[in-house]
Amino acid sequence: MEQLIYHSPIGPLAIYSSEEAIVEIRFDGHLESEKSSSIIEQCVQQLDEYFEGKRENFELKLNPTGTDFQLRVWKELQNIPFGKTCSYSEMAIKLGDIKVIRAAGTANGKNKIPIIIPCHRVIGKDGSLVGFGGGLDRKEWLLQHEGILKGEQMKIFG
Repeated sequence: MEQLIYHSPIGPLAIYSSEEAIVEIRFDGHLESEKSSSIIEQCVQQLDEYFEGKRENFELKLNPTGTDFQLRVWKELQNIPFGKTCSYSEMAIKLGDIKVIRAAGTANGKNKIPIIIPCHRVIGKDGSLVGFGGGLDRKEWLLQHEGILKGEQMKIFG
């Protein structure tokens, strides 16, 4: 497993990869050792472009591990365009069953590759910012960066 700390505008991110794919990004930004790879270097370049406002879509090979349902949710997250949001209930409907709303929310929260798999774009039905593994302050920053939030447009609920 290769790993590197990336210093982003929202704090340090620990990026992990196999030889051919990004497998995880953590907000803690702590590693025992660092060893980069070409896939991590591509990830760093694309994150730089994203944070500089020059990239809206990531073009990286990803290999998150999870249940079949989690993988379905994470794939659906990747269909939410830059600058747009989706509610948890809309996500459940896109997955084929409104009754999976809580399970979809749980799977969203277990996303191992945040930002690149844009779980920050999922909000409450009433427009509130709810739940984000990196903290609601980071979620708010990312949504403002993407032009979704302007001022006091949405409320944060913890």
